[in-house]
Amino acid sequence: MVKNSFFLFFLIACSCSYFKPEQKLESIARVGKSYLYKSDIATLVPAGTSKEDSVLLVRDFINRWASQKLLIEAAERNLSDSKKGEYNTLIKQYKFDLYTKAYIEEVVKNTVDTIISQEELKQYYNDNKENFKTNGTLVRLRFINLSKDNPRFSTIRSNFFDYNKKDKKFWDTYALQFKSFALNDSVWVDMSQVYSKLPFITPDNRDAVIVAGKSIEKTINNDVYLVKINSVIDKNQISPFDFIKPTLREVLLNKRKLELIKKFEKEITEDAIKNKDYEIYQ
Repeated sequence: MVKNSFFLFFLIACSCSYFKPEQKLESIARVGKSYLYKSDIATLVPAGTSKEDSVLLVRDFINRWASQKLLIEAAERNLSDSKKGEYNTLIKQYKFDLYTKAYIEEVVKNTVDTIISQEELKQYYNDNKENFKTNGTLVRLRFINLSKDNPRFSTIRSNFFDYNKKDKKFWDTYALQFKSFALNDSVWVDMSQVYSKLPFITPDNRDAVIVAGKSIEKTINNDVYLVKINSVIDKNQISPFDFIKPTLREVLLNKRKLELIKKFEKEITEDAIKNKDYEIYQ
């Protein structure tokens, strides 16, 4: 918080144009009939800021405040009544939209059921598969990046290409020796992740390299990449359920929210009619 000693320093350092004889108590600047007070900038300067930087921060804030005040006063003087009326209508509408949106969001947050079962997700997926096409190529693969000088390279290579998920203990033992790896080849990933992890695969050679069932061993300097492509889904194909599952959940959740909002709007109107708070005159 800016201390009183700082304000005394600031009052001396600032331009006299901000302070008039009619200065109000505790005010630090005036534009027309509008005043800026010490309390308005009480939390502006972070603790530990030097005196010089504090002065600059406060001065910039005051200048911005003054500019805004001067601009709005000029606008109010020079804009036509019809234009000001038009903008005032927009302001009222914006306030209405802002308040109602915030209120409805609060009601929805406290009411909507966010638990969506696996059965619901699968049912929606099966009913709407054609709406969930892939935007690019999806791949299921596993890979290891390790030094070619690794003393157990041959064993690791053999176990990798003859992979058995039951060999968890083996992979847990050697995983710390890998520069990077991904052994869960049941997860779908998009090509951007493949490019970032396997730099020798590029958009130019993708079609030749990313082939289902393909085994790859690539040496770059002292690094060896072992890769096994499990499955590939091309662009504009139906996205697999596991890959699209987070999106499905968001879609169903938004659907519930919209249904709840419609129900809430209907009920609040019906209650107002019942309680004689809402009437239409013929």
